[in-house]
Amino acid sequence: MLPAISWDPHSRYHARMDEPIGFDAVTIDCADPVALAEFWGTVLGTEIEWMAGDGPHYIDLKPVPGGPKLRFQRVPEPKPAKNRLHLDLVAADLDAAAARIEAIGGRRTGTVAEYGFEWTVLADPEGNEFCIVRA
Repeated sequence: MLPAISWDPHSRYHARMDEPIGFDAVTIDCADPVALAEFWGTVLGTEIEWMAGDGPHYIDLKPVPGGPKLRFQRVPEPKPAKNRLHLDLVAADLDAAAARIEAIGGRRTGTVAEYGFEWTVLADPEGNEFCIVRA
C-alpha cells in the first residue's frame, strides 16, 4: 500500500496556471557539444536536427519516439558534482547495452538492484551520469 500524500490546497504550487508552459528540451551543459551530440546520437540511434552559434554553441538531436529532445549547450565550466537530474534509458540486456556504450566512450560506474528493479549506472564522455533500466 502506498503512503498517503498530503496536499495543501493553499500551497503556492496548487494555483492553476492560466496558460500552461510547454516542454522544449532536456539541455545538457558540456564542453564539446559536437562530441557529446555524436555520442548520444549513437546511443539513441538518432542524428543532429539543429545547431546554432559559433563552434557550434547549441546542438539538438532529433527526438526518439517517446523521448524528449536532447540539447547540448557549450559552457566554460567543468561539471562540478553528481547530476541532480539524469536520463533513464531502458534495455532488455543491461550488460550488452552497457558494453556498447563503453565501446563508444561511456563509462560504467555501478549496478543497482532495489524494489524489484535493476539498473546500470553509466557516465557519458564528459561525466554526466545516466542509467539503463532493465526492460
